[in-house]
Amino acid sequence: MIDLPVTNTQLMAALPSHLAEVEKIFEAQIASDLPPVADLLEHVAGYRGKMLRPTLTLLSGMAASGGDYTAMESTSLRQLAAVIEMIHMATLVHDDVLDEADERRGTVSVNHLRGNEMAVMLGDYLISNAFHLCSKIGDPSLNESLGETTGTLCEGELVQLHHRDDLGLDLPTYLEIVRRKTAVLVGACGELGARVCGGDEKTCAAFRIYGEKLGIAFQVRDDVLDLEGDQELVGKTLGRDLVTGKLTLPLILLLEEIEADRFDALVEKVQARDADWVLARLRESGSIAKAVEFASQYIDEAKTAVAGRVPDSMKDVFNELADSVLLRQR
Repeated sequence: MIDLPVTNTQLMAALPSHLAEVEKIFEAQIASDLPPVADLLEHVAGYRGKMLRPTLTLLSGMAASGGDYTAMESTSLRQLAAVIEMIHMATLVHDDVLDEADERRGTVSVNHLRGNEMAVMLGDYLISNAFHLCSKIGDPSLNESLGETTGTLCEGELVQLHHRDDLGLDLPTYLEIVRRKTAVLVGACGELGARVCGGDEKTCAAFRIYGEKLGIAFQVRDDVLDLEGDQELVGKTLGRDLVTGKLTLPLILLLEEIEADRFDALVEKVQARDADWVLARLRESGSIAKAVEFASQYIDEAKTAVAGRVPDSMKDVFNELADSVLLRQR
């Protein structure tokens, strides 16, 4: 055990071992003795990335405990981190069905490998197990909060589907979609991680805001990577937003600002799914750079939200976690 105070270097060096314990809980909960199910679960294990959500859950718990490193050894906190990652994994499986994606995290997507029906049922299996595991923590309020959160995730996806090919989609509606389909789950990491470790109402609220701001920035960064990321680095099928008629921030900004005499040409190219032409206009107009700057503002707001709630020993960790969302290439 590391003696307090724990330095940022010690904390970041030790964090992988705590995340490994979260993974063990995750894998034990979803394990199946049925080979077809076990094979799919082994495949989907490759979907794990940098585990932003479990990381934020653990760090929020530690911060709410006044920087007590041993908080991350809490079984309840680790179980919560596994629950949230399970929910997130389910959304990835379902998203690939909606986006008709062929690849995820550098491997074949479940829907491409086994079909949409298997992918939908696998996502449902993960959601079911997430709430089963959550019930083991013994705090019904967590189930209630996460039930509300998953409902909000579905609302966000439904509204986004409703607005497919809607070239009149405005910025407030886009932000509400992003908040619901992505940011609320990241916000739950901060809020519920703090709650499990005894954080008061204001502390839990501050970490929820931090998480939601990060979630919005994360999604905007995802939008940009879908347009001009390196597919080998990103590890998933790119260009799906335009192909499936999803308007994301760079294109919304361009549509709002483009000169009237060029608007019709842009609409025609978007409707024709001419990705190369649209990308060239986005770069030329500076809309991609503006979207990145927009995300950067949310990162700054996230840092401000927890400025008075994060122990001094952990401030750099929370700042670096926020910055990593904007700098990520996958």
